[in-house]
Amino acid sequence: MSIFRNVVFVAAISGLLAGLVMTAMQVYATVPLILEAETFEGAGGGHHHGEAAAAGEAAPAEGEEAWGPADGIERNSYTALVSIVTGIGFALVLVAASEFAGGIANWRHGLIWGFAGFGVFTLAPGLGLPPELPAMPAADLVARQVWWIGTVIATAAGLALIAFRSSALFAVLGVALIVAPHIIGAPQPETHESPVPADLHHRFVVAVTVVNLIFWLVLGAAAGAVRSRFLGESGAQTSLA
Repeated sequence: MSIFRNVVFVAAISGLLAGLVMTAMQVYATVPLILEAETFEGAGGGHHHGEAAAAGEAAPAEGEEAWGPADGIERNSYTALVSIVTGIGFALVLVAASEFAGGIANWRHGLIWGFAGFGVFTLAPGLGLPPELPAMPAADLVARQVWWIGTVIATAAGLALIAFRSSALFAVLGVALIVAPHIIGAPQPETHESPVPADLHHRFVVAVTVVNLIFWLVLGAAAGAVRSRFLGESGAQTSLA
């Protein structure tokens, strides 16, 4: 198989596994908190209608409830589908990036790459834009997306300079890139008043962070294990590095 088929093969298997693990953790840890927060939506402060309008979607009429999956099997099925698709997507990014650096040698090496992915896609953006619950206020959707993408790119570039360049100058530049988005600051809502209890939001942030950490560690370890098991030496020889 070509290197591109190898990347897709490894990403598909590792992404599927990590997505299933993430689904189980979400059903246990985050979905109950979301359901609890949805009970506060009637008190105002939510941002779903505003985001729907920003995305070009019609907001539900007064007194009309927006569509959502029914609790139970339907909601969990949608959660599983989104988690698996997300897992495969992130796996493609992780595996492709690692191939430029010589490839993930084994599952232990994969843990390092997984932790790096967690830092880039969860930890760094989460410092400025922590996970939100329904009924919580939020800044403009486009502004938040721009800041999130910029933070991910800057953090990834900074970590790459620190990890793959031996010069102290590159290390300093890498740190500057990582810090820059947080000096600029993430977009913030006009008010932080919310009907959602602070304790509930705190538990949600912790749960999402832990779930994502485990997701990335599983993803990295699985990618390393699959690559070494099915590609072996041929995989190492066809890396993009």
